[in-house]
Amino acid sequence: MTQHVLVIGGGQNAEHGISLKTAAAVCEALRSGGFEVSAVTIGRDGIWADGQGPLGSSAADSLVAALPLLEQADVVFPAVHGPCGEDGTLAALCALIQKPVVGSGLRAGAIGMDRWATKLVAEAIGIRTVPGRLVRATDVGHIDFGADVVVKPVTSGSGYGATVARNAVQLDEALLIASRYDDQILVEHVVHGREIDVAVLREADGSRWASPPLEIRASGLFDTAAKHDGTARFTVPARLDSTDRARLTQAALALFDTLGCAGVARMDFFLTDNGPVLNEVNTMPGMTVESRVPRMFAAAGVPHEELVARLVGAASMPTAVPLVDGLSEA
Repeated sequence: MTQHVLVIGGGQNAEHGISLKTAAAVCEALRSGGFEVSAVTIGRDGIWADGQGPLGSSAADSLVAALPLLEQADVVFPAVHGPCGEDGTLAALCALIQKPVVGSGLRAGAIGMDRWATKLVAEAIGIRTVPGRLVRATDVGHIDFGADVVVKPVTSGSGYGATVARNAVQLDEALLIASRYDDQILVEHVVHGREIDVAVLREADGSRWASPPLEIRASGLFDTAAKHDGTARFTVPARLDSTDRARLTQAALALFDTLGCAGVARMDFFLTDNGPVLNEVNTMPGMTVESRVPRMFAAAGVPHEELVARLVGAASMPTAVPLVDGLSEA
């Protein structure tokens, strides 16, 4: 029997347009693979829409109207990057209606989206992270400046709001830019090293494995412009010796497991003279043919269409929390 997959794209954040590209690529891959596919889009205003137009006049009304579409699908594929999507929001919705969902659940999505929380988890299991501090938007104008730093919102993705600051004036400007995306901001040291990504895929049988590493070559900060204007260059597999490759793979798998990720996640590292340093985690990475994760798995012999099909095949039913023995329902 043909599986029916509902793909959700868009979202209420700066990555809306990027999410639309991911959703379109996922839909195309699924249709080519013989799946029955439906698609809905969440507008920047929170209103859900299908191919015929908005499903309601408000975010709440449209969500109510979209629920039957989620119910009719066998699997939901939330291709929404960033807050109100990748952060576990849509996974939680699927958990509430007991619908199998592609990718990580609420807990892994929420922690992975929070760069500061991810740092704490990584350091707790012995993975080095970029040195930095957490500040609030209200601290703008009151942060001591020591050396060159990278300033970025805690929860924004795709490089939005990330800026390098080399003096006190630039720092204040960078903090103001980051505060447009989140009221919590990371101020991190500039790390000198090779930028290496590793993706981890969990298969339908529960096994997980890491892709060949990918190296990013960009002039300066790998920010939003560099990610999407074609100036960055990618090498996959990255040219690494066996020791560095093993360290990166081990760190990626350990973080994937500790966060409780499912589906696919991308771990971004700096490879320094002292080994890997974690930059961040992405639990719903870009999934166009040219995106980094599909490139990595293609290098391992898994083409885009097959990768998307494997993600659907590994979709899990959200687990309900059981009642504690000895306690009755209210």
